Amino acid sequence: MADLSNLIRGIQDGDMRSLARACRLIDERDPRAQGLLKELFSHEGHAYVIGVTGTPGAGKSTLVDGLIREYREQEKRVAVLAIDPTSPYSGGAILGDRIRMQRHFTDEGVFIRSIATRGHLGGLSRSTGDILHVLHAAAFDLVILETVGVGQDELEVTQLADTTLVVMAPGLGDDIQAIKAGILEVADVFAVNKADRAGADATVQDLQQMMSLRRVPAGVGKMQGHTAVSTLRKAPEAGEGDWVPPIVKTVAHRQEGLEGLVEAFERHREFLNTTDAGRAIREQRRLAELRAILVQALVDEVDERFSEEVNERLRDIVEGRADPYSSAEALVRQVIPPRNDS
Repeated sequence: MADLSNLIRGIQDGDMRSLARACRLIDERDPRAQGLLKELFSHEGHAYVIGVTGTPGAGKSTLVDGLIREYREQEKRVAVLAIDPTSPYSGGAILGDRIRMQRHFTDEGVFIRSIATRGHLGGLSRSTGDILHVLHAAAFDLVILETVGVGQDELEVTQLADTTLVVMAPGLGDDIQAIKAGILEVADVFAVNKADRAGADATVQDLQQMMSLRRVPAGVGKMQGHTAVSTLRKAPEAGEGDWVPPIVKTVAHRQEGLEGLVEAFERHREFLNTTDAGRAIREQRRLAELRAILVQALVDEVDERFSEEVNERLRDIVEGRADPYSSAEALVRQVIPPRNDS
């Protein structure tokens, strides 16, 4: 308990070693992590969370590096969680985003943590949400979540971020991805990066055209499965009070356009703080978090209490003596007995 108290005190004081230790405990699923998170929850601050997503090669890491510089010039304390994919073969991760941001390592106002996905789908890692609680408790002004780079459905970042930035670049086929995917619906701000390349204006025009054609069906903003879709994703012509995602051209490696990007973030933040939509998004985020924690707790319970039963049923499935649906139902009944309504 004394060790935990010292760790919590160090986190609240912004001690980098304490932050790193807490992140490690959470990422490795140390038994002490849950107690730490319970204690930290009541000490949370109100960091502004920006999610950065987009297709690989669009320059997300370089853009994040530039954003750190912009916010540090405003004397804001910044934390970055950079998610890197884990190899399905070796289990390793390069964690290369930290290399691109190495000029900030000696800055006491910046905390950078690379996290491997460890096989988790959705563009983030399983521990990202928990580590966010630590960063909130450390009273950072801003937290940037950089995803692994999405394809079509890796949009989990929308559950955690206040503002979601979708980064695109000319010549990468992003317009096709945007048509196929839910990219248009999750973006609060677009950045057309590498805007010094040919085709940047065409990419902006394509985005504008696609946004003018989109329609958001009734029910958007409610939980759909495990995905929280923001109530802000509305057609530009829906009404004056609705948020229309701005499109900002940037050249991140030359620090061009980033000031305009920060201004777009602040406009969206004000929109969230002054409308009912902001409260709705916070409620959705808490609901998504509770669901994720509940699902993981149930899986852990099954693994701990019924490991032999699970292995036995798995052998039956592999050898064709049982189907996975009946097996899963039977395991659920063992964890949660059926109700007696009589």
